[in-house]
Amino acid sequence: MNILLEFFVVTFRVLWAFVLAAAKWLVRPKEKSVAGQVCLITGAGSGLGRLFALEFARRGALLVLWDINTQSNEETAGMVRHIYREMAEEAAATAAPGVAGDGEKDVLPHCNLQVYTYTCDVGKRENVYLTAERVRKEVGEVSVLVNNAGVVSGHHLLECPDELIERTMMVNCHAHFWTTKAFLPKMLEMNHGHIVTVASSLGLFSTAGVEDYCASKFGAVGFHESLSHELKAAEKDGIKTTLVCPYLVDTGMFRGCRIRKEIEPFLPPLKPEYCVKQAMRAILTDQPMICTPRLMYMVTFMKSILPFEAVVCMYRFLGADKCMYPFIAQRKQATNNNEAKNGI
Repeated sequence: MNILLEFFVVTFRVLWAFVLAAAKWLVRPKEKSVAGQVCLITGAGSGLGRLFALEFARRGALLVLWDINTQSNEETAGMVRHIYREMAEEAAATAAPGVAGDGEKDVLPHCNLQVYTYTCDVGKRENVYLTAERVRKEVGEVSVLVNNAGVVSGHHLLECPDELIERTMMVNCHAHFWTTKAFLPKMLEMNHGHIVTVASSLGLFSTAGVEDYCASKFGAVGFHESLSHELKAAEKDGIKTTLVCPYLVDTGMFRGCRIRKEIEPFLPPLKPEYCVKQAMRAILTDQPMICTPRLMYMVTFMKSILPFEAVVCMYRFLGADKCMYPFIAQRKQATNNNEAKNGI
């Protein structure tokens, strides 16, 4: 009898979850504030990582930027500092004249905002742990962790060196374990924080020619989902998680990738700015998962229920079965040109 009663309660809660989800479609939830919180972003030197840094900076977060490329990371930091200066100037300009105390109170938080840069190879475990220790000593505890760093080898499986396969898995998947293990303990202690996993639609469904990349992103998605369940099981509701799974983003990472030309106008590569703005809305409203565009939800659902041969037929119709082949060919040509230039 108890289990029957509990079954009805669970059924009601499931239906209520659908109602709440539908309500969020109709009424946009209020965005939370991250002002003054320490936000760490991996892969911040370019692409989505740089755009995430600029968006968090505009919201008054204190930025910690990690990237393997020191120069590009410093360029991002320069953009963040420019935003901080604009915020301070705007706060000073809007401060009421003759009310120095209030004016200083408004300007002070923006003046205190800083950006910290660290050169870190997230694919190397010890490098992650050492850099994380530096962050704790020099900046403080991290409240928002954005696992964004990613690489792609651009080779067919049998042509891909083992070292590149390992590198892809380390950066795209294993690094999430290291960064989370470094910063989650304090989040658990405070029951406060937010962990963002920037994965890919190729972590939900796959295509030919990028086995290592798909495997790494599937791994990142699995890690994120298991972590989310672990936090729920521990009743740490103050720690939020958001999984970001965008379609092909026009950052140059997959330059040359093409689906069927008749379909491409209806499903073009995403603008990076649009992708990040959608992700930021999800993060700041504590949305557990965001797929961009929304069509990706349907594709994932259909992949789960359709026979494999039906999925293959759909891929071939869309030109998604070999969409990565032009990209791989370009990477191979670029590699050959570099070898020829270097006299190899």
